[in-house]
Amino acid sequence: MKIFLDTANVNEIKEGVALGVVDGVTTNPTLVAKEKRPFRPHVEEICAIVPGDVSLEVVATDFEGMVKEGEELAQIAQNVVVKCPLTKDGLKAVKHLTGKGIRVNQTLCFSATQALLSAKAGAFYISPFLGRLDDIGAIGMDLVRDICEIYRVQGFKTQVLAASIRNPLHVIDAAK
Repeated sequence: MKIFLDTANVNEIKEGVALGVVDGVTTNPTLVAKEKRPFRPHVEEICAIVPGDVSLEVVATDFEGMVKEGEELAQIAQNVVVKCPLTKDGLKAVKHLTGKGIRVNQTLCFSATQALLSAKAGAFYISPFLGRLDDIGAIGMDLVRDICEIYRVQGFKTQVLAASIRNPLHVIDAAK
């Protein structure tokens, strides 16, 4: 099991890394903007602190924009994983970017069908939003279990990165 912090706060990241339990970081444009620093030097600092992968998300919603931004983000550091939304254009972008050797974290996954398509497109990570599913009365961990089973049966190498964690039980359930 890997533990990723979902933050762009450098102090939080340093604290987590110092504990020796942080394997990576996920960010999004909102989290980065809240830090009120220029984007590039800020994420470069994060990438230098984190021992593992750092997911940096595209802002574009169209295929061409995601590819352009994804290629630019991938140049920031070796540990960057480009984060793309799980949309039709996002799937196309995953296929294109992975074809160029760029690792992609496909975010905003809400169904096993989406996760299957993402793995087929070549995503390195899939981020099912279990907390948001719980918020609307579904059981988010059921989705995580379904994805893990599908990936095991199909032999996909895509790693499941449980997202939208709402409480410590989500972490324990994901570890199982």
